[in-house]
Amino acid sequence: MGLARSLTRASGWRKLVAPASLDNCNKLIGNGCGQNIANVLEEVSGSRLCLRQSLGCRTWFARLRTVPLIIVDKTLGLPLSKPVVLIAEELSPATLEALGPDFEVRNVDGADRSALLPALKDAHAVLIRSATKMDAEAIAAAPKLKVIARAGVGLDNVDIKAATTAGVMVVNAPTSNIISAAELAIGQILALSRHIPDANASLKQGLWKRSQYTGVELYEKTVGIIGLGRIGSLVAQRLAGFGVTLIGYDPYVTAFRAEQIGVELCDIETLMKRSDYITIHIPKTPETTSMISTKEFQLAKPNLRIVNCSRGGIIDEEALYEALRSNLIAGAGLDVFVNEPPKDSPLLTLENILVTPHLGASTDEAQEKAGVSVARSVRLA
Repeated sequence: MGLARSLTRASGWRKLVAPASLDNCNKLIGNGCGQNIANVLEEVSGSRLCLRQSLGCRTWFARLRTVPLIIVDKTLGLPLSKPVVLIAEELSPATLEALGPDFEVRNVDGADRSALLPALKDAHAVLIRSATKMDAEAIAAAPKLKVIARAGVGLDNVDIKAATTAGVMVVNAPTSNIISAAELAIGQILALSRHIPDANASLKQGLWKRSQYTGVELYEKTVGIIGLGRIGSLVAQRLAGFGVTLIGYDPYVTAFRAEQIGVELCDIETLMKRSDYITIHIPKTPETTSMISTKEFQLAKPNLRIVNCSRGGIIDEEALYEALRSNLIAGAGLDVFVNEPPKDSPLLTLENILVTPHLGASTDEAQEKAGVSVARSVRLA
């Protein structure tokens, strides 16, 4: 049985066309491919065709001496298009390299719904970061969608239930940015302690106000870590070198594990009372939303500085504003917000808060790791 005939029977709707070389190919493969071969997967160096059996994992190779074969639609006689991968946010060049040549890559501004929704119509996979909302409306607009790939850790911008109902696979890169996020949290703590952003801005305005920016040391302070997972553990390991006392709250971590990373476990009330600094590293869930609010701030020391580089909304923003405005606590550092960007947020009017535009994963290294990881997942899907 010839190669073209075998593939046509196996797939039911595909045939192969090749210029004057099928006889050579048939002699090389003979009858071995049979009816089980489902499709042509890839061409290697223009001279090797990789064929995989649909009912097994054995691979057949045929060395061709002519131009590559072309898969065409049997009904229309047109070449089959490559699967469409929609890049909805800026990703590293390594991401495109990891996807390889087997996909048609298109780009769209995922934050622009008017552009995103029509672009999803032809997409088989969509690669996103945190700005693109793949909610039920977006998923419904993508009838061909097979994979949503989040180049990062969290999935709070993906409607998992809607994706599951639609049969769409959701993948992410859970370890890609953990070092970057941990380092940013420590950077926020140091910047708050020494007024680095304000001092920098002041000096660039031609001012020399050394006494105005007198700060505090981390040494011998108590740092409370909420969440002792991958990122929280990295923060603890790095802060240990500053000579601080580490306490932590995480209902899912054992005392033995906490002791391994040098953290004393306690409840949230004790952590609020004892901490000079608090850094948050937990996912946003119904249970963790607004878990730090007015009641918790009333327990805090007046010199407390609190940092959130995890997810917006874990700290009640209205309660935080009042605590900062009234000097109930000394300062805060936020990389995340309930609404991003935080337009017209009263928090932005305060002097004792340090804000950054969700930079936790914004390093070259994290973006490359995240992009490559999800690109490989797309290829395997």
